[in-house]
Amino acid sequence: MTWQPANQLERERLDKLERLTSKGIDAYPPRAARTHTTAQALAAFEAVPASDTPPEIAVSVCGRFKSIRISGKASFAHIEDGAGQLQLFVKQDQVGEAAYEMFKKEYDLGDFVQADGLMMRTRAGEISVQVRALTLLSKALSPLPVIKEREVDGKVERYAEFSDVEERYRQRYVDLASNADVRDLFRKRAKTISAIRRFFDEEGFLEVETPILQPLYGGAAARPFITHHNQLAQDLYLRISFELYLKRLLVGGYDAVYELGRDFRNEGVSFKHNPEFTMLEWYIAYNDYHDNMARTERLFEYVARQVNGTTTATFRGHTIELAAPWRRVTMRDAIVESTGIDYREYPIADALEAVMRAHADPEVRHIKPGGGWGKYVEHLLGACEAAFIQPTFIIDYPRDISPFAKGVSGDPTHVERFEFYIGGMEFGNAFTELNDPRDQEQRFLDMAALYGAGGDEETPLDEDYLRAMRYGMPPNSGEGIGIDRMVMLLTGADSLREVLLYPHLRKT
Repeated sequence: MTWQPANQLERERLDKLERLTSKGIDAYPPRAARTHTTAQALAAFEAVPASDTPPEIAVSVCGRFKSIRISGKASFAHIEDGAGQLQLFVKQDQVGEAAYEMFKKEYDLGDFVQADGLMMRTRAGEISVQVRALTLLSKALSPLPVIKEREVDGKVERYAEFSDVEERYRQRYVDLASNADVRDLFRKRAKTISAIRRFFDEEGFLEVETPILQPLYGGAAARPFITHHNQLAQDLYLRISFELYLKRLLVGGYDAVYELGRDFRNEGVSFKHNPEFTMLEWYIAYNDYHDNMARTERLFEYVARQVNGTTTATFRGHTIELAAPWRRVTMRDAIVESTGIDYREYPIADALEAVMRAHADPEVRHIKPGGGWGKYVEHLLGACEAAFIQPTFIIDYPRDISPFAKGVSGDPTHVERFEFYIGGMEFGNAFTELNDPRDQEQRFLDMAALYGAGGDEETPLDEDYLRAMRYGMPPNSGEGIGIDRMVMLLTGADSLREVLLYPHLRKT
């Protein structure tokens, strides 16, 4: 089906394209001849000492028209590329009458052009290109939205054509083209990932890659996506975690490994959840969860300084200090502090469920029946999350919701596990890892008895992982951190969708 203009503006642009084509002008030429980015052109001019005679610096710059101001035989425009913006000074006696008429009548905001000319400074003092030739590189048939701004309570608020958040996410290409601050956010995301890699490389870790398509999912309590390999006649799962494959590498002789990549979980969507998301996981031999608490503090402080130049962040209305030390508190004490319930006084699931259902806080009362003692304790912690504003390690979790963690010495009901919270949101999960294959097998069986097949909490028994453990796994600790949430923290974003270039959305 041939595209047809949706409105008068698109109709006018298509007419301009047809007029250009009729004159033998290729509105989509196969290549450009750029010599400088906008930033390089500005820097080249500024690098020359001021003098009575400006230097002749010839440039060919390319970019999208962001503004056009027609005025008689001398006009101004701004183009934008990935490096910034630059003003063009277009005079009829420099480009020729025919080219100037084409510029005035056939070019639009959003068009990509190449401008050849000499760098200059206008009477108003703005460094510009005095254009000698202007070449159309790509005709924009649909106009970019007009973004207007106003200040409300000291904050810049956008309104007008492209203020609908869902539409911005659906048409991220338009969002990026229209909003420089959105482009800057994703540059910060890239800087975050680069800084994480430098941190772990400098700490002696090896970056590795593990399978995304797996014959058996594991390493987390989550519902997987299922696909089918036709030639092998085999169902496969998109991974929900890197954990079990990374720990196999410790058996193989590596002391410290990490991976940055995508996980996939067939779960709900919210301001802090997306079906596919970027994770960081690492595992290091001869360390325990105390070592990883210290490493987490170092990581966040390092990355924050690399990305923002400070360890202070503004997140969800709070000023957060990321420099060490972070607070450490047991899960039991945190829950008692927030709810008044000491779950150790109710060691049977039914008794704990009853006291929770009688609680005054609706967040505590609202639980699913039959979840098991450990799940009820986990629900109690969830009702407390909003209280953990400054970075906080919650340590020592119930054994029956932590199938891969070593037990707390002298305590058969808890394991050496922590999660950490910032701004009322969970950011990561870590264990002193289980390395006894007999204990690990029993944990798999215990989880199968507690949580039935097909449920979100199912943890399938992975015989190959147990086989690997039987060859000997060194004592170790591992951790997983949600990178999308980390980017939210460092950019002050309110929703995960803001920091994903292409978030998943319902069909319209």
